[in-house]
Amino acid sequence: MENKATIGIFGGSGFYSFLNDVKEVTVETPYGKTSDKIAIGKIADKSVAFMPRHGKEHSLTPEQVNYRANIWAMKEIGCKYIISPCAAGSLQEFIKPGDIVFCDQFVDWTFGRRKDTFYEGPIITHVSAADTYCPKLREIAINAAEKLNLSYHKKGTVVVINGPRFTTKAESRFFTNQGFSVINMTQYPESYLAKELDMCPLNISMITDFDAGLVSDTDPVSHSEVIKVFQSNIINLKKLLLQIITDFEEYDCECHKTSSKSRA
Repeated sequence: MENKATIGIFGGSGFYSFLNDVKEVTVETPYGKTSDKIAIGKIADKSVAFMPRHGKEHSLTPEQVNYRANIWAMKEIGCKYIISPCAAGSLQEFIKPGDIVFCDQFVDWTFGRRKDTFYEGPIITHVSAADTYCPKLREIAINAAEKLNLSYHKKGTVVVINGPRFTTKAESRFFTNQGFSVINMTQYPESYLAKELDMCPLNISMITDFDAGLVSDTDPVSHSEVIKVFQSNIINLKKLLLQIITDFEEYDCECHKTSSKSRA
């Protein structure tokens, strides 16, 4: 099988099972090693690439993930569309554990501790982040969730913290009061880097908890509870990804012209 794919997916190692005719490839990048090999396979007769964001053994913290290498590698094998499922905590009472949020905005709270651009010179380009997530790809995902009768939210803002620690109650209250929807540790700079390389990013936030518990009568989030709820949601996520890819038809998009427009 040719080592090419159109759709790239980042996620946990549990996603290997829904790829058919899998071939693993190593892609060398100018930015160092990727989190792991890329598995290329077929879903609904479409070529799909998958990489475990934290490595197969989940050995990389959110800050240690080499986001530039991962995104560059996906671009190198031909990906034009990037799907980024992630576990996330809810910051609003109406968004409940088990829900899915298709975020359309992010807020970076990683304090500049991550390499977050491909344009470090001699070419300097300022790529707009105004609407990072692709509206067309999000529409396809929303329609897929509707078909499957899943509990979802069409839009939301994800605030991205550095991790690996969870928030304090004071931090969580602040984020809630700002009107942010969900909280996560990996969506930045992953989605923005995809945009810099003219790819369409999609976020699928799988809600596992209520963060520090301030918007509900629950205990603060713990790693064990996140894993427990995420595992119970994994079946729905696999169904959703399968439906998205089954329904997917390649399209031209303004996302594919992002860097050229920024240099104009």
